[in-house]
Amino acid sequence: MSILLFLIPISLILLGIAVLVFVWAVRNGQFEDLDTPALDILLDDPPAPPQPTHPSDPTSDAD
Repeated sequence: MSILLFLIPISLILLGIAVLVFVWAVRNGQFEDLDTPALDILLDDPPAPPQPTHPSDPTSDAD
């Protein structure tokens, strides 16, 4: 029974820390945009730009 005198204050302190961290996260905008990161994975990557051919390249057709 005496362990409750130790565990209850510890749990209340941990709860208070969790609430403070949550309030800090809300005030700093951590929960502003929850949809965009999840939808970014569905977007295709932009196509790579074409590589220029150099005149010294033996495979180029510019003669």
